[in-house]
Amino acid sequence: MFKERHARPVHRCAKTLHRRYPLSRKPSNDSGGIFDIDDKDRQIAELQARMTDGNFWQNPSSANQIVRDLKALKNISESWHRHDHRAAEIAELFHLSENEGEEFLAHLDADIHALKDELARLEFLTLFSGEFDRNNAIVSINAGAGGTESCDWVSMLLRMYTRWADGHGFKVTVTDILPGEEAGTKNVTMIVHGDYAYGYLRAEVGVHRLVRISPFDANKRRHTSFASVDVIPELEEDIEVEIKPEELRIDVYRAGGKGGQHVNTTDSAVRITHLPTGIVAQCQNERSQHQNKQVALAILKSRLHEREAREQEAKMSHQHQEKQKIEWGSQIRSYVLHPYNMVKDHRTDFETGDSGGVLDGKLDGFIEAYLRMVKTIKT
Repeated sequence: MFKERHARPVHRCAKTLHRRYPLSRKPSNDSGGIFDIDDKDRQIAELQARMTDGNFWQNPSSANQIVRDLKALKNISESWHRHDHRAAEIAELFHLSENEGEEFLAHLDADIHALKDELARLEFLTLFSGEFDRNNAIVSINAGAGGTESCDWVSMLLRMYTRWADGHGFKVTVTDILPGEEAGTKNVTMIVHGDYAYGYLRAEVGVHRLVRISPFDANKRRHTSFASVDVIPELEEDIEVEIKPEELRIDVYRAGGKGGQHVNTTDSAVRITHLPTGIVAQCQNERSQHQNKQVALAILKSRLHEREAREQEAKMSHQHQEKQKIEWGSQIRSYVLHPYNMVKDHRTDFETGDSGGVLDGKLDGFIEAYLRMVKTIKT
């Protein structure tokens, strides 16, 4: 009785696993072809051969890029080979399971489901194809139309992204923050440290719209607030961006504090303005002026590099045109808390009624929908 009842789900799960992720080394047009392992293995061999050249490290910038590319390719290839080997073991055990008992079949069923989850994760990694997707992310959130309401909305978004980052094991460092005049935050810049942080968070670039009953309105009227989110990759130190000292204006000021023993008594915060472009980067989070200057320079470097990339790539320019005006009609996502609960992304039409969960950091559904849409457009 037991074998009859449990063998069927295992068999059905095994067929589903093979259909979605056919364990073949040859790329194809079906869903199993997304890994394209033969091509990745070929690229790995070529990069490893280049690394054996005696002159490989004479160009550190190029060498480090090759090392990063190799690491990214191996991350998928080695995982696939490991899962391929495990799938072969499970297939063999499945064919030997005819006369086994309940414990064996339950263990086999758990292994199949675990392998499906791992392959799904590996498939998701193929969505990260950008040059800097593996990098840390520099995230800036700015209040738009809506006054105090929008400043409060910036604080809510800061909490949302912080909770999302915590859930992924990422570290968040706030480098600069400007409080609102009455409540909330006018703007904030933070660095999200973690593997593929930029790859994930580039899906969040644009204007975010909030609809709710205002906690600041004594008449409890419904208000609409806007905030813009900008995300750029934090560049590796070996990536060269020309910044001439004479083109920089460096201002120091007293960092904000909440009083008490932590109040700032020295001008340790640093603001750097790149005069030719007007791009500004600032930091007040570190303990010393020197440290703040180094962080601000790193942010400026990333912003200048991103600006150059936007000018060269029409797609990047189009993406950022969508968030030029932080007001009605330009939003990429709406968060409606009244008269109903719904969060909807207007680019992908992905939506959920769990607005509380989204504001608590449950963003993966929106991010995955966006990344899949971008990949579909590119292919």
